[in-house]
Amino acid sequence: MGRTNEPPRLPGGGFAAWSRDRLAVARRGADECGDVWQLEPGVYVAATAGACEAVLRRAQDFPKAPSPLFPPLKGSNEAPTAEERAHAHAARMRGLRAQAVAARVGEIAPGAALFAARWPTDRDVEVLPAARHALAEIGVRYLFSEDAPALLPFAARLFLAREVLVRPSRWEWPRWVPTPARRFRTRQQAAFTDALRPVVRRRRASGRLGDDVLGQMLQPSSRYGALPEEAVLDTLPGITVATFEAPTRAAGWILLHLARHPEAADRVAAEAASLPADPAATTSTHLDDLRYTRALVHEVLRLHPPSWLLTRRTAQRTQLAGYTVEAGSTVLVCPYTAHRDAREHPEPDRFRPERWLDGPDAPANPGAFLSFGTGPHGCEGAALAMATLTLLTAHTARCHRLSEPPGPEPGYRVTTFEGLATDGLRLRATPRAPGQPRPR
Repeated sequence: MGRTNEPPRLPGGGFAAWSRDRLAVARRGADECGDVWQLEPGVYVAATAGACEAVLRRAQDFPKAPSPLFPPLKGSNEAPTAEERAHAHAARMRGLRAQAVAARVGEIAPGAALFAARWPTDRDVEVLPAARHALAEIGVRYLFSEDAPALLPFAARLFLAREVLVRPSRWEWPRWVPTPARRFRTRQQAAFTDALRPVVRRRRASGRLGDDVLGQMLQPSSRYGALPEEAVLDTLPGITVATFEAPTRAAGWILLHLARHPEAADRVAAEAASLPADPAATTSTHLDDLRYTRALVHEVLRLHPPSWLLTRRTAQRTQLAGYTVEAGSTVLVCPYTAHRDAREHPEPDRFRPERWLDGPDAPANPGAFLSFGTGPHGCEGAALAMATLTLLTAHTARCHRLSEPPGPEPGYRVTTFEGLATDGLRLRATPRAPGQPRPR
């Protein structure tokens, strides 16, 4: 392959500037350098929709780095093989695909309604802890059904271990160094696995495997038979945390936009009036009827993708957007700037949920929506996240009008280290219709 020029360097855009304001440098790199730009030697940023999609879809050229949330526990004599992990993934996806989620909407909606019902009114409340708790209850119940209450405390400690591990630090320790944060993660992972193991054994012994995600993983396949116990347990800590980690970041942005755009919130509330009084009676038809609410969620995720930066490593020398990228290079895929590509989204900085509805404003290329990734490593839980966030948005707007605390300064900090989040966000809820029965 003949060598062409390298991607351009952004003047004054090295790691020092990046560490001070990553979003601003990312925007400047996309504006001044185009599709791909060089942050430092061997580190490139895919900035526009076409370049980002190319990296994510070409998994052979740009494989995903093996960095699971929770690596396999050491000391097991029966570590799953690559084939068993692939089978476990396929079994897990049977419970997470769009059809499976649609069939269980009535199990998701009560948690979304309860989040709105629990919100204290007429005082400023920190949003993210309450949203995280509600989303964890929904996610853990979706995975483990009636066993969820016993597992929820362990899931909460898994999240805490994850948070401690990813906090910014002055030192980047090698993966093999047993830092206190890594030891804490291992202890919480082992505790979760120890709590889940008797659930797996009880279900198998009774023959009542369940129709939740765990049940799908316990179903024998005609090709592989039953998965070994360790293969079932191996990735469940990671998927458990994933059901509420990024959705919590997304929920913060969504609730902030409901506060900042009261006309849009009114439209969501009007749409949500069609939801049944008993949230458990919610069906996929009710969810499908929340067209504007879903469009609002899409638009917020376009503007503020919770996973705004994805990392890939080039497996071999290759071409990207007309540039040569050497083997072993790091490529940072930036949905945040890709979603602001005016060729894909007219008026890209403007909040316009209508662009996701049918009509002339609909995106020309739906693949330009990268908040859940795309290609072989797209988010497993995309359908579950969209259903949960749509129902959470609808029930909140149905019950409350949201507002920000008064004052010139925003009531939150934008954080970008592990994901794009509204750290410390505080909002006030005022009952939308006094005297209206609230969901139980």
